[in-house]
Amino acid sequence: MGNALHLENVTMQFGGVVSVNNLSLDVPEHKIIALIGPNGAGKTTAFNCITGVYQPTNGLIEFMGKPMVRNHPSRSMAKSYKGENADKYSNDPVLSPTPDEITGLGIARTFQNIRLWKSMTVFENVLVAKHQHAKQNVFSAVFRKNLAEEKRMREEAMELLKEQGLDAYKDELAVSLPYGLQRRLEIARALATKPTLLLLDEPAAGMNPQETAELADFVRQIREKYDLTVFLIEHHMDLVMNISDYIYVIDFGSEIARGIPEEVRNNKHVIDAYLGTTEEEDNE
Repeated sequence: MGNALHLENVTMQFGGVVSVNNLSLDVPEHKIIALIGPNGAGKTTAFNCITGVYQPTNGLIEFMGKPMVRNHPSRSMAKSYKGENADKYSNDPVLSPTPDEITGLGIARTFQNIRLWKSMTVFENVLVAKHQHAKQNVFSAVFRKNLAEEKRMREEAMELLKEQGLDAYKDELAVSLPYGLQRRLEIARALATKPTLLLLDEPAAGMNPQETAELADFVRQIREKYDLTVFLIEHHMDLVMNISDYIYVIDFGSEIARGIPEEVRNNKHVIDAYLGTTEEEDNE
């Protein structure tokens, strides 16, 4: 079993500010890996580089053992670059897939701020995601050859809703759901794209302790049912320690610690900088 995801020397610089600095990490297949750190540490920026929202300034990202994203400082950035390994990838072709192309490869994500389609129902949110893998074209549409596929996608969308306990809400607007169910719907929508790797950006944000505990069980269940690899960002340390196989800790875009939960839990630097802060401080 290899790595689903491999980051090598990934740096993201905005102007003169380095948000992610020479980050290297591995996400082994079928594991649950966490990326933690304080607000502004660069966690979501790293996710954005993985999913094509940003093109990293430098570095390599591999998915399932194959290069997926690659870049090096060029033009004006070559002069202002503050990161490391500026020339390491300069002789390799730039790889810059779009977010939808990356989704098509088998990577799905949720967001810190829930991003459901507000004008669509619960069912429509999942159905639209199913179309990511539709095999329709102009010919099939004109000659109505896509009716069977559309029927299949609708059935699969409904089955997903049933599995997640959302079928009773299928005709309601997605934004009318309670917060915890909106989170679950966003994950169901991600699953509809049939991912191999699922990225969860603070999935427990806004949840109470009971909802957070239920989320931990839910993530484990979908990992097994859909044979997923899970990479998550999270501030709720109880969830992180409970669910993760391995943890990376970053601050100011750079790694400061890594290890299994027990090792990270007992790391003095991590305790002082993160685990010892109050929730109120975390939200500042």
